[in-house]
Amino acid sequence: MSTAKESKLTIFEGKRIRKIFHDGEWWFSIIDVIDILVGGDRPRKYWNDLKKKLLQEGYDQLSEKIGQLKMQSADGKFYLTDCANTETMFRIIQSIPSPKVEPLKRWLARVGKERIDEIENPELAMARMQELYEKKGYPKEWIDKRLRGIAVRQDLTDEWKNRGARSSKEFAILTNEIMQGAFDLKVEEYKEVKGLQRENLRDHMTDIELILTMLAEATTTKLHRDRDSKGFVPLKKDAQDGGAVAGRTRKDIEAQTGKPVISGENFKQLGAKKQKRLKD
Repeated sequence: MSTAKESKLTIFEGKRIRKIFHDGEWWFSIIDVIDILVGGDRPRKYWNDLKKKLLQEGYDQLSEKIGQLKMQSADGKFYLTDCANTETMFRIIQSIPSPKVEPLKRWLARVGKERIDEIENPELAMARMQELYEKKGYPKEWIDKRLRGIAVRQDLTDEWKNRGARSSKEFAILTNEIMQGAFDLKVEEYKEVKGLQRENLRDHMTDIELILTMLAEATTTKLHRDRDSKGFVPLKKDAQDGGAVAGRTRKDIEAQTGKPVISGENFKQLGAKKQKRLKD
């Protein structure tokens, strides 16, 4: 069973619904959905009462079909949250009297299918990503590099999964080894340089920073394949070596230009400009 998880936030009628990609499909936060359907200030109590009602009505498999997955709460921390896939969520919301049930069902069906479509046709995911960056106001040339970097990163993480890296913690360690070799900074340290908190570091890299990151990750992928590395320790050594290749290139660029590659620049102003346009 795959344990890879990808968290995202999606919006229905202006309200957030947390979702997470787990075992090949989207799982949705049940509390978030109930909050939208019934409102009030006690969606958790409503859900507890509804669970009892569904069990009394003969839905014996409910407990087996509800997953407790870690999701980010309003305080920024991650907590185990009751989640359901699209099919189970349909069964739950069908038991809730609300005029929003039918539009929410149609919305869930569409959103639940998006990720499957993207797996079967990765170009759909890239097209959606490009549209998102364009709406945020990123330059076209930057978007091209960012999308290429996403493809390189995906290639690398696929190798990690196939070669023995399992947990998100191991992925984070391997990523930090690459970044340390390329930039002499771990991810969180790099984010501090750019004045970032919860933002994605790569979404705030300059062109040359993106290119060096791609070089480091593409080199690491090649080393995994050439060395046929398996297991966390060999993968970590490859990550160090791959990052070092980009690190030497960075130092050569800095020697030639007389300027540091690592920049405190970020694209946070794009969000501010967008908000200003909306107010105007």
